[in-house]
Amino acid sequence: MKLNDLRDNPGATKSRKRIGRGPGSGYGKTGGRGIKGQKSRSGVAINGYEGGQMPIYQRLPKRGFTKPNRKQFAVVNLGLIQKFVDAGKIDAGSPVTEDVLVDSGLVRRKLDGVRVLAKGDFTAKLDLQVTGASKSAVSAVEGAGGSITVAAAPAPAAE
Repeated sequence: MKLNDLRDNPGATKSRKRIGRGPGSGYGKTGGRGIKGQKSRSGVAINGYEGGQMPIYQRLPKRGFTKPNRKQFAVVNLGLIQKFVDAGKIDAGSPVTEDVLVDSGLVRRKLDGVRVLAKGDFTAKLDLQVTGASKSAVSAVEGAGGSITVAAAPAPAAE
C-alpha cells in the first residue's frame, strides 16, 4: 500500500452544501430560502418571536427581586489557603490580610471583601483578617491554633 492508495471509507466524508451556485446545484437562485419575506433576507434573527402572539417569556409572571446594592464577596476556601501556605506563597508568621491574599494570587480582586469558607483541610496556625467567615471556618481556624478577625464590610462610597 502506498500513500496515494489511501482513501476514506465510502460515505465517511460528506461535501459541504454550496448555496447559491447555480441551478444545477439544487440550491441556486433563492438558495433554499423560499421567496421573499423577512426570513429570505440577510441579517435576520427571530429568536423568541411567535408571529405576533405575545411571546412566552412575556406571558409568564415575573418573580423575585435582585437587590441593586448587594455585597459581593471574593470567596476563599481554607483548603486553598493551606495549599498556598505549604507552597510558601503566604507567610504563616505574619497576619494574613485581604491584601496579602490578593498579592499571593489566591484572590484576584477583593470586591466588597473576602469571605472564608471551611472547605478542605486546614492545619496552619494563622492570624486571618477578613471581611467575613462562616461559623465552621472560624471553628476550623481556631481549632488549628490560629485566630480569625472578621471585620465589617466597608460602606459603599456616597455619590
